[in-house]
Amino acid sequence: MLMLVGCAGMGGGDEATSYMTDSSLAVQPFPANYRADLLAFMRTYLNNPRGIRNAVIAEPVQRNIGGRTRYVACLRYTATDEGDRYDGSEDRAALFLDGRLDRLIPRAKELCGSVAYMPFPELEKLTR
Repeated sequence: MLMLVGCAGMGGGDEATSYMTDSSLAVQPFPANYRADLLAFMRTYLNNPRGIRNAVIAEPVQRNIGGRTRYVACLRYTATDEGDRYDGSEDRAALFLDGRLDRLIPRAKELCGSVAYMPFPELEKLTR
């Protein structure tokens, strides 16, 4: 289920599609397994999950997304392209709903501009 949910992400614009847009929970629970959930998702999301560099993550914080309160964890990393060349740094915002990963948003500067990052060595150790 996690892969399907994550793939529901961005089309061409900045609005994201989610399979879990409404929640029965008025108060969102903290995503206790956010690191493990992100690692599992990134293993399938990245074309080449090996050789990630400069991986950092920020703990989830509550943000207003489309009029709803969601937990957002910010992620930054440098990955390789299909030719094993390093691209520039990537910023992503992981949105959580009901304590589970809902989707990953690219171009997350607005959501992640003021967060405090910490090293995320587990992402740098990913393999297929």
